[in-house]
Amino acid sequence: MVSLMSYVYFPNSVPALVCITALGYAMATLGMKLCAGASPTSGSLLIGLGLICAIFAEIALLRVSSLSAVYITIVAAETLLVFAFAASFGEMLTLRQTGGAVLVVLGLVAISI
Repeated sequence: MVSLMSYVYFPNSVPALVCITALGYAMATLGMKLCAGASPTSGSLLIGLGLICAIFAEIALLRVSSLSAVYITIVAAETLLVFAFAASFGEMLTLRQTGGAVLVVLGLVAISI
């Protein structure tokens, strides 16, 4: 039985796969933001594309690494990407929120090392 994964090429580099997975989830989040606004069609397409990308990258990632070793890193990278997307929409965080976000990301990085 041939799986769909045999037709999809992803690098075996853990950092690259983490970045692709995080980017896919962040794209899906951006699509949700677009669906909440004036672009439900393009938002829905972005959600689908982002989740497909994240799913295939994460499957490839789990073939070369354990979930517990990379999950926190994926969440931290996705968080940073979503903050960047939010800033591009003009949704800036307050100083207090930024400080809290930095502490959360640092905590995620600290427990993933």
